[in-house]
Amino acid sequence: MSYKCISTEEARDLIDANDVTLLDIRDVGSFTANNIENSIHVSDQNVGQIVASANKDKPLIVYCYHGNSSKGAADYFFREGFKQAYSLDGGFEDWRLKFPQS
Repeated sequence: MSYKCISTEEARDLIDANDVTLLDIRDVGSFTANNIENSIHVSDQNVGQIVASANKDKPLIVYCYHGNSSKGAADYFFREGFKQAYSLDGGFEDWRLKFPQS
């Protein structure tokens, strides 16, 4: 078993129904300009802290720009012990198009 890909609709349902950890791996400027509510920006500087302090039993959704880089990141977090690691298909761009007010 490994990370799984999740559609924007499935992610929205999971976010609405559960306490999830949302990780944004885009650059800090893009994160600052717009992000999914309650997401945490991940960089080389804080990834170790996130791995050490986050609840690994909570579902984890990782997103990037278009859903490509987040696959590797979700796999990394899964290997670091996160039991439910997801990569957001279509990334933030798909989320922004489907949920423009979120």
